[in-house]
Amino acid sequence: MKESGQDGVCSFLLKFSKKLKACSLSGLVETKSTVLEEEEDGVIYNVVVKQQRSAPTSATSSSRSQCVKAGTEEKLVQHLLHSFAMGDSSFITIFLATYRSFTSTKRVLDILIDRLQHPPGERTKSQIRQPFNRAVCMVFSMWLSEYPEDFRFLGEPGLLLRLAPLLPSDPSGTEIRGRLLRLAQELSEQALLPDSSSDRTTPSPADPTKFDPTNILGFPAGLIAEQLTKIETELFVRLVPYHCLGSLWSQRDKKGREGVCWSVRATVRQFNRLANAVMASCLWPTQLRSQQRACLLEKWISVAEECRARKNFSSLYAIVSALQSNPVHRLRRTWLETDREAVRRYEELSNIFSEKDNYSQSRELLKEEGTSKFANLDGKMNNRRQIGSSAQGTVPYLGIFLTDLTMLDTAVKDRLENGYVNFDKRRREFEVLAQIRLLQSSCKNGVFLTDEAFLQWYQSVPSLNEEESYRLSNEIEVPSEPSSGRTLNPTVIITRCPNLNSSRTSLVADSDGLFYFPSPVCHFLSKFTKHMKSPSVSCLDVDSSHPTNDPIPSALTPSTPVKSHRRSVSCGNNPTNNNKGSGPDMRIVRIRMDLQDGNMYRSILVTNNDKTPTVISSALDKHSQDPKQASRYELIQLLPEGKELVIPATGNVFYAMTSSSVDFLLRRQGGNTPFRSQPINTETSATFPRIKAKGRRLFF
Repeated sequence: MKESGQDGVCSFLLKFSKKLKACSLSGLVETKSTVLEEEEDGVIYNVVVKQQRSAPTSATSSSRSQCVKAGTEEKLVQHLLHSFAMGDSSFITIFLATYRSFTSTKRVLDILIDRLQHPPGERTKSQIRQPFNRAVCMVFSMWLSEYPEDFRFLGEPGLLLRLAPLLPSDPSGTEIRGRLLRLAQELSEQALLPDSSSDRTTPSPADPTKFDPTNILGFPAGLIAEQLTKIETELFVRLVPYHCLGSLWSQRDKKGREGVCWSVRATVRQFNRLANAVMASCLWPTQLRSQQRACLLEKWISVAEECRARKNFSSLYAIVSALQSNPVHRLRRTWLETDREAVRRYEELSNIFSEKDNYSQSRELLKEEGTSKFANLDGKMNNRRQIGSSAQGTVPYLGIFLTDLTMLDTAVKDRLENGYVNFDKRRREFEVLAQIRLLQSSCKNGVFLTDEAFLQWYQSVPSLNEEESYRLSNEIEVPSEPSSGRTLNPTVIITRCPNLNSSRTSLVADSDGLFYFPSPVCHFLSKFTKHMKSPSVSCLDVDSSHPTNDPIPSALTPSTPVKSHRRSVSCGNNPTNNNKGSGPDMRIVRIRMDLQDGNMYRSILVTNNDKTPTVISSALDKHSQDPKQASRYELIQLLPEGKELVIPATGNVFYAMTSSSVDFLLRRQGGNTPFRSQPINTETSATFPRIKAKGRRLFF
């Protein structure tokens, strides 16, 4: 098995730390490390110089290692062919995983072809070119093996036909040349075929007359969880990790980019579908008595438990989110009839996805169980799972990784002041992608059987929209008078964090867990998220976008005992002045535009130095609009109770905004369409997995 560049770095650091510790204990070696930055021919390197002095003889020795910090686009591509020889063994792996965020496949191939046409040492001895030839073969072998879709999506074979003759003539080069020529032939054949994109048909909607919600009670909870895990595992294994990059995921709604991040979209659709199935089965049979409907809730709680035992966190969260949705949660009489032990277990499962400390409990479970054979459960349930069952991989809730990558994309600049591509940012992003790939590897050996009867029921579930869900819920239990103990305003999350530039640190080895990735991104995110409660799926607990003011029943106020099964709506602390750093204050806000191709929020990092024109320009750029048109827009903060605050045209946004909201609107000056003619839409930032308040369903 080939050792990835990331694994090689971790292995090296672990061995080095052990050796250093042993030498230090004996008092024989004194080590001093110095970190420098050096720029050479369009590339900036982080250089680590280690000096060691032996105590008895005072003899000194030094070692030097370097890795790329930043560079021009052209020089970074050319560095692919020199990085391994320079000791930067992880560069190729990181570059191939993240380059789409700052350049294109065609551009990379153009630069490499030009480099191959003018290789080093072409007039010198052949042995000088041998390392270069090996590097060429290494790059293209890895690229073709791990990202073959990059070449299939080129559209035309011209680049591949230009590249093939330039490859080395040794056996490795010959093998790669053959693969490229076969891909070129595929592209040529595809060009001759008619465009089939218009022939794609969407599945016909389910017939509501054939849907029997209570049939779900006839399937064992373990069987349902097994089938859901089969679906989720197949989707997760096919996931393309770089589709999760914040810079790509945030562009998915742009016109002409409907096919971007298709593998993430597939996971999103399954999340929505399962959440819809849970809600429909609980709401559709309006004629059921409360005791009968409680059996449906108990069934889904049992299924959620079985998903937890199979380490299927994606389905687990979809079920929990559906049960926490307002149309289901407001059914007071049904919850009163639900078995108390089932409610207690449901509450425990809900706590797994608590937003506290940026999903700290979910992250800890992934660290503990990511590569383990079985879930770390207590009691009889765990013993029952392991007897006669095969080891299964871990299917995570993808939103956690999307959140991390979005935070990185928002908080760290793509380029330095001199225009160089910030490759340090790509290293941090790669650490998150590496965690996804590790989990994927644990899922590849899963074996599942298909149960056609359950799949037939699952496919028969009709899709409920928000209005239908509330209509059915109100038919089951008529709304009562509003309670003074509960407010319908969505939870406000304000981000305030110290200087992010100080979070750049060196690699640290940790041998306690296989699923721990020692890297700058882990330390960076731990510091960054310590002061951040990101706009996540479970913080939008209230449906303020529904046209009717459907109150929360008074029986579900904090004074009611049954409320104990429900998590608090609060999911973040108000900003305080406890986090005083030497760097500039910052907040992440969400800015919305009314566009023809969608009504979306984008996350923007605002510092205490940013004036209104700068923020408007950044927001326009995030929405793929012309930043030069900033003077034609005004920035408006959307406050609770339908109020608005117009930020002065030349004001400092950080100090002008209030702490009661992070939602903003870009409105054309002189516009005559009032934005607040409809209630606030409480969806999360477009760069996050966007969730409606009802059911917290991911949607497009």
